[in-house]
Amino acid sequence: MHSSPKIDLRDGVLAIALAVIVLGASPPTGLVQIDSQVVVNRYVAALDQLLQPKYVVFSYRVSQAGAHNIEQTHRVFRGQSRERDETVSVEGDPVKMVRVLTASDRYSVSRLAPRTGAYTFLFMETRRSGKHLDYVYSTEPLTSSAFTVTEVTLDGETYLPSLIRFTIGAGGVRANGYVAYAKVSHYWMPTLATASADIAGRPTRERIAWSAYSFPTSLPPSTFTQPKPLALPAVAPSGPPL
Repeated sequence: MHSSPKIDLRDGVLAIALAVIVLGASPPTGLVQIDSQVVVNRYVAALDQLLQPKYVVFSYRVSQAGAHNIEQTHRVFRGQSRERDETVSVEGDPVKMVRVLTASDRYSVSRLAPRTGAYTFLFMETRRSGKHLDYVYSTEPLTSSAFTVTEVTLDGETYLPSLIRFTIGAGGVRANGYVAYAKVSHYWMPTLATASADIAGRPTRERIAWSAYSFPTSLPPSTFTQPKPLALPAVAPSGPPL
């Protein structure tokens, strides 16, 4: 049994902060903590071996309050760099709007995960997650960028990111938030994203929740064909009243 280190106020603020980090880094009872550099090495390997679905179907709900107020639910069919986005409800009312476009997955873990060649990783702590430990790292970019990952939590079973925290600074936009991931079937998919932003001086909050994933082996070509607008019925010109 390990005794907790004593904190002497005479040590100063920095010493107290370091002691708190040490306490936070201690693994929960009964779980074995792996060396933090070994975890990073396994993370790099896991990203290299990451499976990407060829086709994926899912729903997402987006809510925004602030600069714009939005409440929408969408159903998406994606494959071969093409995407069919069906808006199925707006402000709780059912609708049917379809957009077919060329699009990539902006929230894929392979796109947002910090890489060791672009970031430094500083181990912060472990956190219990079910029957295993997750590993939390502070990340610092080697070069400045509008989008910056500030922290990543690595799942202690797959060594893939379960949470990526970020900041954004571009033009008049300042934002921070996170994207959460989990294993769905054989893939590592986004499940929740939140962001708080200042857009031209106006506070704005956004939340996106993904659900109902499926991974078909194919999708019919008609999936990615933009529906033709419905033709309006022809109306005979009205003549003079009888």
